[in-house]
Amino acid sequence: MKWLKSIFDFYLDASIHVAFALYALLQLTFQTLNISSNYHLSFFVFFGSISCYNFIKYGVEAEKYVLVTNPYYRGIQFLSISALGFALYHGYFLNFEVWSGVFALVFLTGLYALPVLPKAKNLRSWAGAKIFVVALVWAGTTVLLPVLSAKQSVSWDGAVAIFQRFVLTLILLIPFEIRDLAFDKPELRTMPQRYGVTNTKIFGGLATLVFFFSTFLKDDLSLEELLLNGILFLVLGSMIFITKRNQSKYYASFWVEAIPIFWYGLALVLEKSFSTYSEVALSF
Repeated sequence: MKWLKSIFDFYLDASIHVAFALYALLQLTFQTLNISSNYHLSFFVFFGSISCYNFIKYGVEAEKYVLVTNPYYRGIQFLSISALGFALYHGYFLNFEVWSGVFALVFLTGLYALPVLPKAKNLRSWAGAKIFVVALVWAGTTVLLPVLSAKQSVSWDGAVAIFQRFVLTLILLIPFEIRDLAFDKPELRTMPQRYGVTNTKIFGGLATLVFFFSTFLKDDLSLEELLLNGILFLVLGSMIFITKRNQSKYYASFWVEAIPIFWYGLALVLEKSFSTYSEVALSF
């Protein structure tokens, strides 16, 4: 069974799991905002996120990114380059509006990863900014890009969705912030470093309330979406409650990152259930 564990670790280390999470959030946007699903955008985001995340994790220093000697990381490098190729192929079919959004998000990601700031190596090392930049990129990628792919302007419900996705990402990042407390340099001044684990979890709990109750701001709100967000609210609250400083190896990197995938799976189940219920009701 050791080989199975090796494959699973590679799946996590190579950012495939986080790519599935982004893919799931993208599909949720298509569903909840009634936007036609875009095949090319979906795979562009999936493959592009693998390449982008691996560059941030392993390739910030160009020499290390090019001159890889470890076979394990050579595998990740090969996957990243291949994923970039697939992303560019699907990107060829995207419209100008989407590419404008992509360039803005890539620029923001570059500020996050690359040493371009005068007094800080990058936004990642700028005190307290890391999780907000990541949340902004995730919100833009999973809500704004689908809207742009349909050549629509951002509606009120779309703006609420962007806000909710931003808040959701902040919540999902909290277990990572707490986990990394033992490894982060003091100058990063992350939320747990500045306010402590307990206060960070309180912030996370309040953020889950904001996430759920902002659902009622939508003009077009269905019972299905309300139920969907209500269940996610309970899941997020439970996640924040059980998060601790000494976590199991896969708690944040697998279980927390699996929440968007679970959310999308639940959305598919509810959609099927409500559709079946409507058909039965109409038959009477």
